Amino acid sequence: MTAPNGRSDRRRSLLAGLLGQGIKPSLTPELHEREAGRQQIRYVYKTVELDDHQSTPDHLRQLLDFAVELGFDGLNVTHPVKQAMVPLMDRVTPEAEAIGAINTVLIDDGVTTGHNTDVTGFDKAFREGLPHAALDDVVLLGAGGAGTAVANAMVRLGVRRLHVVDPDVDQRETLVRSAGQLSPDTDVRSLTTEQLPDALVKASGLINATPVGMADHPGSPVPAEVLQPSLWVADIVYRPLLTELLRTARAAGCQTLSGAGMAVHQAADSFELITGRPAHREAMFRDFDEMVEAEVADTSHRANSNTREPSRERNE
Repeated sequence: MTAPNGRSDRRRSLLAGLLGQGIKPSLTPELHEREAGRQQIRYVYKTVELDDHQSTPDHLRQLLDFAVELGFDGLNVTHPVKQAMVPLMDRVTPEAEAIGAINTVLIDDGVTTGHNTDVTGFDKAFREGLPHAALDDVVLLGAGGAGTAVANAMVRLGVRRLHVVDPDVDQRETLVRSAGQLSPDTDVRSLTTEQLPDALVKASGLINATPVGMADHPGSPVPAEVLQPSLWVADIVYRPLLTELLRTARAAGCQTLSGAGMAVHQAADSFELITGRPAHREAMFRDFDEMVEAEVADTSHRANSNTREPSRERNE
């Protein structure tokens, strides 16, 4: 039987992996393996932690060659190599090529194809979590691989004006140019960090696509005083689920969207690419809830801390 991606979905076993930095706590491997178990697929998902010296194009090429030689069926890639992996692919989907970043590599008969399920993952999460959010004027923090995917998704969602904020001027301007070419109806603008507070006064929404707020990068990318009740706030970070940005946004009366929806949908999309089978998304959301709740219980037990919340509270 041939799947929509051209693969047989009756292979004896599947081997996948995740490349990136700070990936040890990632829930993606277990999300994939649990879903595979439900579908009675023999599926192994390995993680490969990269240090700064291992994120060079030469080393990434070696890792990719090893993955092909060892019979991997697919890879997920994350910060900081989503963009660096693009020129190493044999093929790249038109959407991923336009974005300039990938997060999923499909390996078939030795041929590598780069995909980006961050775009589809954020798109689906936003439609479900903030279905009535105003898209007149949105501020996006971060112009890296994740920010580029989110910008693409926002254009697809119909944003009228998108302000891109990033301290890396070249990266910021590159995203402004590429996103601006996606739709003639979207006005994409470059914004400096100094201009951010004034922009948020008029904005309808704010998206954090930076690492700020992650367990290893605590804090908020914006001061609490710039968050007004008329603003909706989305954060793609899901470790912790309730970031400082979302906590202060909720306290200010803002509608919020956590990174849970994007995390599950992008994992489901990449699972479908690698296996050729449809994912049971509701079951994957229940898995995500269970894993996060287990983390909360473990963290509370060990450190009497309450830094994470279960994903049933991912939207307010």
